[in-house]
Amino acid sequence: MVDRRQVMNFRVRAQQLNRAEGTLANTAVLDLGVQDTGPDGGRWALSVRGVDVGALATEDLALLWTVRGAPHLYRRVDLPEVAAAVEPFSDADAGKRIYDAAKPLKAAGIGILAALDEVAARMRAVVTAPTVKGEVSGRLAAELPEPYLRFCRPCDATHLHEMPFRLAAVRAGLELQPDTSPPVLRRIPGFRKATAVGDRFDLIRGYLRMLGPATPKHVAGYLDAPVKEVKAHWPEDVVEVTVDGEARSLLAADEEALRSADGTATRLLGPYDLLLQARDRETLVAEAARAKELWPVLGRPGAVLADGELVGTWRPRKSGRTFTVAVQPWQKLSASRRKAVVAQAERLAAYRGVPLTGVEFAD
Repeated sequence: MVDRRQVMNFRVRAQQLNRAEGTLANTAVLDLGVQDTGPDGGRWALSVRGVDVGALATEDLALLWTVRGAPHLYRRVDLPEVAAAVEPFSDADAGKRIYDAAKPLKAAGIGILAALDEVAARMRAVVTAPTVKGEVSGRLAAELPEPYLRFCRPCDATHLHEMPFRLAAVRAGLELQPDTSPPVLRRIPGFRKATAVGDRFDLIRGYLRMLGPATPKHVAGYLDAPVKEVKAHWPEDVVEVTVDGEARSLLAADEEALRSADGTATRLLGPYDLLLQARDRETLVAEAARAKELWPVLGRPGAVLADGELVGTWRPRKSGRTFTVAVQPWQKLSASRRKAVVAQAERLAAYRGVPLTGVEFAD
């Protein structure tokens, strides 16, 4: 049996949140993908793991719509295997991942994977040069039949369903141009999907490696995949451990690390940092009120990580030339912890390229 403290320490170390410096090549979270949502998204997640993001060349990273249709950063050199790894396991899996868009396709007798391939082929034909999302969507709406389409009330227009659009982009060999809003799609230079997926980029293994111990239900929730499909692809080289009375799996190679990991570190995690993406939220935050504060329906804050525990939330406050970080502690913070939080706020300000005006601790 292991306790939640051991689990948290294991995840902190597996995700390299306790290291001072690192490179893209040895940054583990890039194997699974780093969600890039909001101003303190993917690059900030790399920064708190010791990567000097200011020194990165623009071509080192690529931005793709992948897991749950969200934008994720990857090493460009890994894209062939990443594209193969993020594909749905089956037609049933693909149907779950595209939500309500599956119903009209099934009613029309169109297989979901076949539908994604059809959308991908048409997307690639449209995107011969960098093209804004709205233009691509408009072209597809004019070319594809009704089962692929939906009427959008806010736009007062007919569009392709959103999730098939996003999940087909990688199949089409398309990436997102960084820092564009609305998104601009472009072809991935020299793209060719790998024919097989190695252990390093396998999404189930990646989840267990960085967010384990876990159950198939946890992984399925992360992928938006059916639990049945995840169980069918469950690794064989796992051991069973008990966490708070629940049987979970861990890669056998990580068993010793789970029992001995040290998660000493203070970090300001972005709202969509991988550590916060675990589907066992009760392990991350035991109190329901704290969980509600950390994961509201809209407007997520960041999380304060201190020595393997989430100890509060934070939000950036920018007004004119002033930039402050507002911290809501969940417990009394020692002077040393406050000093560490301030140091991380200074790091965040430097990342954003603005001077830090101050850190506000709510009492």
